[in-house]
Amino acid sequence: MLNAFNKFQPTAHCASTMTTEFLPIFRAASAPAPTPQGLAVLRLGFRPFYLAGTLFAALAVPLWLALFLGQVAWTLPLPPLLWHAHEMLFGFAVAIIVGFLLTAAKAWTGLQTPRGPALAALVLLWLAARIAALVGPYLLYAALDLALLPLVAAILVRILLKARNHRNLPLALILVLLALANLLFHLAVLGVLALSVMTPLYAALALVLMIECVMGGRVIPSFTMAVTPGLKLVASPAWERLTLGATALGLLLWLLAAPPVLSAALLALASGLHVRRLLGWRPGLTLKRPILWILHAAYAWIPVALALLALAQCGWVSASAGVHALGLGATGGLIIGMVTRTARGHTGRPLLVSRPEVLAYGLVMSAAVLRVLLPLLAPSLYLAALLAAGLAWSAAFLIYLWHYTPWLVGTRLDGKDG
Repeated sequence: MLNAFNKFQPTAHCASTMTTEFLPIFRAASAPAPTPQGLAVLRLGFRPFYLAGTLFAALAVPLWLALFLGQVAWTLPLPPLLWHAHEMLFGFAVAIIVGFLLTAAKAWTGLQTPRGPALAALVLLWLAARIAALVGPYLLYAALDLALLPLVAAILVRILLKARNHRNLPLALILVLLALANLLFHLAVLGVLALSVMTPLYAALALVLMIECVMGGRVIPSFTMAVTPGLKLVASPAWERLTLGATALGLLLWLLAAPPVLSAALLALASGLHVRRLLGWRPGLTLKRPILWILHAAYAWIPVALALLALAQCGWVSASAGVHALGLGATGGLIIGMVTRTARGHTGRPLLVSRPEVLAYGLVMSAAVLRVLLPLLAPSLYLAALLAAGLAWSAAFLIYLWHYTPWLVGTRLDGKDG
């Protein structure tokens, strides 16, 4: 897996174009822009999936809190805790990942990704699974939930093979691995496998983290160089391999319940390596550019989370602290940063965020601090911290929807397709 990840290398061309294209880590094929047609919201994958994913993020957390506090009597196909953990990964995060990939694949290859009715069908499949998770019989929910990722993986493989873009094929493998983790989860819930139901969820979170580590290592320094004249950030391949390798192995040992001393040591090593990596990207240079500092700030939660997981192996803190540091701080922060950046770029708008977006950034980071760090420092404030974190999280994504919905459902400012 790490060898496949290491194929993703930025080109010299990327550093000069990253501020105007959708994560062009790889040189995109040029092609004449087609004439815009059909509903704007269904012209490119990021539009409906960003809308659906962020709306789900804003609504699912308050519902979870209401269920957790006993304020809503609702019998779900899953226990509420499992519903929350599963849906934030395979509902929220997967929606953003799918929207990202369906958009990026077009930029990388110059070939058309699903649009119009085909794209609508994918979104409706995702939506049907989310509804079934609330009201449907479990087998229907599982069947709907398991269908999306293999479909998107097949679409991605077909497009990449047609374009002979073989170096991006590992992305389809990542989707397959996520689908496998989801399958193991449902089989464990149904009692088919004698497996803790949380293990596949943790595996999915670990896989998402590895995607963030690799992609973050490509785009964050490149974005930083692109807006800082004269800055050259050159990563050592040996240090990069060591960082990714220690992270992957530490997470694997954590998932396999290896001897705590060994897993704690590797997780702590990985945490330190990510601190070194982040400092090498010169985060201090981004303080006046919110669209950049949110990516650096979100990435900073990765070493925090790995350190907390190491401490959890020693029994000093709950593993929940590390899990939520990854889920809220790293994943939530990187998502809010990228769904603003890419939506601006792909609707023909400048990559300069306004006050509402900066507020959304601050709210997501505040939610992570409230949910992860405040209970560690003041356990008696756990419930208040939980409520405040949920409020901040939902407010952040509601702000995004308020600000971006007109752009996501409308045509590009420059009149181009997409």
